[in-house]
Amino acid sequence: MRNKRSFFEQFTGAVNVGNEEDFEDNVISNEAEETEENQIMEQKEEGQLMVDIYQTTDELIIQSMVAGVSPDDLHVSITREVVTISGNRGKIHDVHDEDYFYKELFWGPFSRTISLPREIEPEGVEAIEKNGLLTIRLPKVDKDRQQEIKVKAG
Repeated sequence: MRNKRSFFEQFTGAVNVGNEEDFEDNVISNEAEETEENQIMEQKEEGQLMVDIYQTTDELIIQSMVAGVSPDDLHVSITREVVTISGNRGKIHDVHDEDYFYKELFWGPFSRTISLPREIEPEGVEAIEKNGLLTIRLPKVDKDRQQEIKVKAG
């Protein structure tokens, strides 16, 4: 029966071999386990967007690089306190893993949920993608704004 791999074994890829007879069984078990772990990771792996968030007098601005993603593949959902950006960056070419020298770009689904530092007006939000930069403009709620209402006779 095989014990769970230690942190060190997982971190370094080392194999704990009790004796020489168990070595081959451990290697085969590790390869099967790693393949299964990779398949689970590939299914659940989702990229997370990096964002800049800043404010102007009237708005909160969120910016994120979404190069390679069509505006049709971007989804932005908004409440008064939370913004969620999600989408999918599809691979253009089907390249086999053994043909890569470097593989640093993220392909596939991504999302980011952002808790806003202050309340916004969801009705006035504007999202624009230009040259791979997504800019979301969120009008701030003006809690000090007063409005005069004319009273009608009933």
